[in-house]
Amino acid sequence: MEAALSPSAVITPARPRGLVIAYWAFTVLFCLQIGFTAYAQLSLPQLEEVFRHVGMPSWFRVELAWAKFLGIAVLLLPAPARLKEWAHAGFVITLVSAIIAHIASNEGPEVWSWAAGTLVLWALSYFFWRKTERR
Repeated sequence: MEAALSPSAVITPARPRGLVIAYWAFTVLFCLQIGFTAYAQLSLPQLEEVFRHVGMPSWFRVELAWAKFLGIAVLLLPAPARLKEWAHAGFVITLVSAIIAHIASNEGPEVWSWAAGTLVLWALSYFFWRKTERR
């Protein structure tokens, strides 16, 4: 008679420590950057004018800021992989849309480079998350 192994008894290869450290480093930096922009969107009145300038309504600024805070929580706290995937998707859509909105409003790189830099942090966070995620 064969003995059944419990799921906790199955040996799985450990995730490389360097990948985990890189994931958390880039994710924390990304979340700090996004958190700063969300806080600024809620507290700095001049950002209301920026949203108006790129053609977005004022209510969208508030909604977007709270969505960013929610996405940060999903990335930093334990959550199902599918939920983290949706948070990553929401962030990339937000960042690419911000770059497009600024470029379409004839603004130069001094304005949209903030979003582009954040997009690089997002890409590194997502890349290392995919590398460390157990499937």
